[in-house]
Amino acid sequence: MKKILFDLKKEYYFNSLHPLYIVMSQDSDYELWIRVGEDQHRFLGIFLVSNRSRVEDDLRERGFQVTDKTTGFDAVICGDALRNPGKYGDIPKFHLDHGVGIKTLRIRNIVRQKSTRYHVFLEGRYWYDYVKSTGYGESADFHVTGLPKLDPFFCPDYYDNTLLKKKLGLDPGKQTVLFAPSYKPSCIEQIGDRITELLPEYNLIVKLHPYSWGGKYAPHSQHKVYQQLAEKRRELFLVPGEEFDIYPYLYLADTLVSDTSSVINEFLALDKHGIIYELSYSNLKHSDGMPVLSIDPVEWLAGAFPHISSPDQLKEAVELALSPTEAMKTKLAEYKNYFFTGLDGNASHRVKKCIDSILKIKG
Repeated sequence: MKKILFDLKKEYYFNSLHPLYIVMSQDSDYELWIRVGEDQHRFLGIFLVSNRSRVEDDLRERGFQVTDKTTGFDAVICGDALRNPGKYGDIPKFHLDHGVGIKTLRIRNIVRQKSTRYHVFLEGRYWYDYVKSTGYGESADFHVTGLPKLDPFFCPDYYDNTLLKKKLGLDPGKQTVLFAPSYKPSCIEQIGDRITELLPEYNLIVKLHPYSWGGKYAPHSQHKVYQQLAEKRRELFLVPGEEFDIYPYLYLADTLVSDTSSVINEFLALDKHGIIYELSYSNLKHSDGMPVLSIDPVEWLAGAFPHISSPDQLKEAVELALSPTEAMKTKLAEYKNYFFTGLDGNASHRVKKCIDSILKIKG
C-alpha cells in the first residue's frame, strides 16, 4: 500500500485536491492523509493568526485522516508549489494547480525551486504551449490531462441551481450576475459600489477571493465595502467569507464580471460568456521581472467575452454577454477547445492513472 500526502497549504485549495482524493480513496492500494498549512489571516490589522487548527478540526469531523508530518510518504499531491519541498524527502511530487486562469504564479513558483522536480497536471494545450514558449518546458514533467478541480461541473446532478436559488432568495424570473473579482490585481477599486447599478434588473451575487477577507494579502476594505452594500441592498447576496467554494455560484450564474481571476476561464469551461474588466497590463510584473499574466488582458478571450474598462460600460456588457452573437459563440468554442482538454468529469481518473504509472501501481 502506498501512503499519499495531500498537502493543503491554503484551505481554499481543497477544491483542487478533493476530486482526486475521492477517486484515489476508492483504491485499496492507497492510504491517504492530509496536511494543513498555516493559512493565516490578519487580526486587528496587525496580528497574523493561523487557521490550521480550525481547518484540521473540520477535516477530522468530515472523516479525513489529518497529519502534521511531511515524511514517511510515498508521494505528495499539492495545489501549489510546496513550501520547503526538501522536508518531504525524495518522493514524487504531483502538482494540481488551484486556479486555471492566466496568472503566471503557477509556473513561477515551480521554476524558482530549481532543485525540486514536479509532475504538473495542466487543464489544456494553452498552458502547455505557454510554458514551452517561456523556455521552462524542461523545468517539470507536464501532463495535459485536464484538472480534477473541474470535474464537478460535468458530473450530472452535482449542483442544484433550483435549490441554491431558493436558499439565496433569488428571483427565479431574473437572470443572475456573479461579481467575482480577484484580490490582486483587482477591479474592486474601479467598480466599487457601482456593481449595484445592475439592480433590480438582475439577481446579483458577490463572491470575493478568500484573500479579500483575510487582511494579509489584500486590505480588509475589499470585503467591507460589499458587506455595507449587502446590508443596504437586500437584493445583493454576498457569499460569506468562510465559504471558499465559488463553483456552485459559477454553475448558477448566467454571466460573470471579473478581472484577472481564474474564474473567467472556469466560466469559459461552462460554455458561458463572462465580462472581463481590463486592468493595466504594462505594470503587472513580479519582482524578478516575470509578467504577472500570461497574456495581455486586451487579448484574453477577445471576441467571446465582452471587455470593459469603465463601470459606465457594465450594463451594456452584461446585456451582450447574456445575448451573445453567433460570432461570439464561435469564438467561445475555439477558446474552450484550446484552453481545455477532456471536460468530461473524468480528469481525476486520468490524473490517477498517471500517478499509478509513476508509482508503479497496477491497474
